[in-house]
Amino acid sequence: MIAQDLQNLLGPKGWLSDLPDLIAHSTDWVGRSDKRPIGIARPANTEEVSATVAACHKAGVAIVPQGGRTGLVMGSFPHRDGSIILSLSRLDRIDPVDPGNFCVALGAGVILETLHRKLEGSGVMFPLRLGSAGSAQIGGLIATNAGGNLAFRYGMMMDQILGLEVVLPDGRVWNGMRSLIKDNAGFHLRRLFCGSEGRLGIVTRAVLRLHTAPRARTTGFFACRSMQDVLRFGANFRLRLGEVVTGLEFMNDTVLDMALRNIPELSFPLDKRAGAYLLVELSSALADLDLSALLEDAFAAEFEKGTVTAGVIAQNEAQRLDLWRLREELPEGQKRNGPQAKHDISVPVSRVADFIERAGTQARSMQPDVQLCAFGHLGDGNIHYNYSIPGKDASDPVLTALSDAVYEKLDEMGGSFAAEHGLGFRKPPIADKWRAATERDLMRALHACFDPHDLMNPGVSVR
Repeated sequence: MIAQDLQNLLGPKGWLSDLPDLIAHSTDWVGRSDKRPIGIARPANTEEVSATVAACHKAGVAIVPQGGRTGLVMGSFPHRDGSIILSLSRLDRIDPVDPGNFCVALGAGVILETLHRKLEGSGVMFPLRLGSAGSAQIGGLIATNAGGNLAFRYGMMMDQILGLEVVLPDGRVWNGMRSLIKDNAGFHLRRLFCGSEGRLGIVTRAVLRLHTAPRARTTGFFACRSMQDVLRFGANFRLRLGEVVTGLEFMNDTVLDMALRNIPELSFPLDKRAGAYLLVELSSALADLDLSALLEDAFAAEFEKGTVTAGVIAQNEAQRLDLWRLREELPEGQKRNGPQAKHDISVPVSRVADFIERAGTQARSMQPDVQLCAFGHLGDGNIHYNYSIPGKDASDPVLTALSDAVYEKLDEMGGSFAAEHGLGFRKPPIADKWRAATERDLMRALHACFDPHDLMNPGVSVR
């Protein structure tokens, strides 16, 4: 029996089968679950991961790799009876950091915030920043090719990967732990596993690229009448200030209002509310660069044009963190407000405002009392575009129709229905409908090559 085999292999710390553990590991951040697993495998090193995968492969048992359980598309939970969850939480070692080499080797179970703290004072930093940093694990961030707040400046997670170690579906280990920026010796295998959502193998270790840590940083929060003004404001910032612009986050007043009403610790930093807002961060490795003066000058120029109506610039670190918290607590504010239909989407940057306005007009024509929440990453066109209707949950046919209209609008505008959260279990039917059959066939063929018995995270990404 596979449960007994894994218990013998992993020991009491490495195999969990009590009901509370099964429930906790098979329920996501918003309370959704599907099938209960046989148990939770918690290997302590790559050798134990390899042995676990090999045992499941031999027994024909499906494996669901799991990181910090912060995903929103149910991509790390069992959707087949008789599965096991393979948690990577114990693979949490960070090797000594060599700042001069601008990289770090670490385990897949390292929590992102732990890495950030480890690098403090070293002169280098890892540029992935997102609201779930206190729970999200490196392996899961690689498997979903996470984006975050600084993606337009530094790229997605795949752009931070120099090397990987991966346990393949039959238990073999591929050691690609190279710390090279230039390595053109054949196919870039590491790229295959970024965004594969555990379908091609299990990432156990990684070599991440590091960047010079900022020595100067400033943050501002600005109000605009409309999303069109936000877009113009953001574009002008980037043209004027170039590479020192490292954060451009937008939100409409509807979603900000939900956060302010439902999270008492938050406070609005301006005298008057507006239609939309832009959070801007400037940073530089040059300690003597007066970023606050640059931000003030840019704000004044846009104020004279009428693009921006009000703004505040953080005067200290506490104020800077308070401004960022307004952005980071938006998902929690929506969650506390009630059910919603979520869309993690992207469009060309120049069409962000156009999409929000056109999709909003269409949604209100279909359902006049719909609440339209839009926020996200202006620099890379990633919009978290969510609908809620009082008294209706996300499965209501009205919200389903509204979502279909969103995807149709995205297709017209050359956008994507999966910007940074991946496909998971929820979005493969959407991908089959809105992506070319050839593209989906190529993905299925690639998966079949690695995992012909469909035992790695079945039901996720491709079916």
